[in-house]
Amino acid sequence: MSIGRKLVRVAKVSFGRGVFAAQNIPAGTEVGQVTGRVIDDPEYTSAYCIDLGDSLSLEPSAPFRYLNHCCTPNCQLQTYSLTYDDGSPAPSEVHVVALSDIAEGDELTIDYQWSASGAIKCLCGSSNCRGWVVAAEELDELLKSKSGKRGKSRLAN
Repeated sequence: MSIGRKLVRVAKVSFGRGVFAAQNIPAGTEVGQVTGRVIDDPEYTSAYCIDLGDSLSLEPSAPFRYLNHCCTPNCQLQTYSLTYDDGSPAPSEVHVVALSDIAEGDELTIDYQWSASGAIKCLCGSSNCRGWVVAAEELDELLKSKSGKRGKSRLAN
């Protein structure tokens, strides 16, 4: 797809900032590369960092620093493994790819897929909202741990 202008813009949302389509984006389009600072520290964490594996994290720069979570995302992060000319591993590249057609003005979202230990309440508003910002495969573990801490849980079936 030939792009004549920027694909995204950052704008305010009710809880901070978000990334919005500056033009229609067809499904399958590589929206852009997530750039930023690569940090080599296995203990590093932040609200924005992306795990690159081993001890590496990517602290993203704008605009993709402001990608918000949704349980039914319209984008995903695609990671590409790279090597240096000598064959040794280089830090991976991360790109944002549209999962569905995105209309101009729509917010771009991804599924954060956080571990159960780092989950927070989700406010995405999706009809398929899990209620928590957590990887779908860890939702049962999270609900069990929450119900065990509070006794009888409203979240448990």
